[in-house]
Formats: sequence, structure tokens, C-alpha cells
Amino acid sequence: MTADNPLSHRLDDDDYPAYTMGRAAEMLGTTPAFLRALGEARLITPLRSEGGHRRYSRYQLRIAARARELVDQGTPIEAACRIVILEDQLEEAQRLNAEYRRAAQEKPDSSDAD
Repeated sequence: MTADNPLSHRLDDDDYPAYTMGRAAEMLGTTPAFLRALGEARLITPLRSEGGHRRYSRYQLRIAARARELVDQGTPIEAACRIVILEDQLEEAQRLNAEYRRAAQEKPDSSDAD
């Protein structure tokens, strides 16, 4: 496979819906019903194949794995989903904040322009 192969780009893409529901459940050590419950709680929204089957990405599987950890610790699924959403939002806010700080440090100080 060469680097120009479109398939290799999709396989490297964390958002590419490469996994069927059965395979995703197997990888997570859970049931398809658990994945459906995460969808109903709007934690993850799988894409659909042309035949209407759910397909999951690696990113979605990481999110589902975190929710499963919380549920396994006794957290109700709805609360686990909310926690994971808030953790994801916090991580994104911290990433953006770090970007803004780097940009501010790289920007020349306007008071030194005299």
C-alpha cells in the first residue's frame, strides 16, 4: 500500500466509521445494547452504512470505552454519558486555551513598536 492510497488515509482517520456494531461491542467487551444506549443518550452517533447498519469510528470507540469504565464503576449510564461529554468539552477548551496562549506569546507586543 502506498501513501497515496485512499484506503490508507481512511484507516488512519480517527473519525472514519470502520467498525460494525458487533465488532465495536466485541472490542469494548460489551453488548450491542450498550452501544445503542450510548446512542440514545446522544453520547455517540454512529454513521449508517448504505444498508442502514451502524458503523463506529475509533474516536467513538474511545468515548464508549470511557463511558463503559464509568458504568462498570457503578455510575448510571445517563450520568456516565454526561460526565464523558463534560470531560470532552473540558479537554477541547484546554486545547483551545493553550493554542491562544501560544499565539499570544508569538505575537509581538504592540507597546514595543515605537
